[in-house]
Amino acid sequence: MADSLRWTRENGQLRLQGELDQDYLVPLWDAREEATLDVETIDLSAVTRVDTAGVALLIHLAERIRRQGRQASIVGASEKMKTLVQLYNLPPELIPQ
Repeated sequence: MADSLRWTRENGQLRLQGELDQDYLVPLWDAREEATLDVETIDLSAVTRVDTAGVALLIHLAERIRRQGRQASIVGASEKMKTLVQLYNLPPELIPQ
């Protein structure tokens, strides 16, 4: 099932796998409260594709983590995702690395 998004939460890390795009992110959106519980790091190293909806979800997840009183960081972002963030001229604090 290559065209999907899966996630695990362990040791303060939310690890995403698959495609983080509008077609597959609704289940993670629905589970965002539980998915960010006790998380400080969002690991994207196993994400194969990110679109603008995926970037928006990452911004929201990072903000939820900060509102829970923890520092948020995003690791493992692909060069394509970094380029997308730059094209939208997003402030670094929205996608913390």
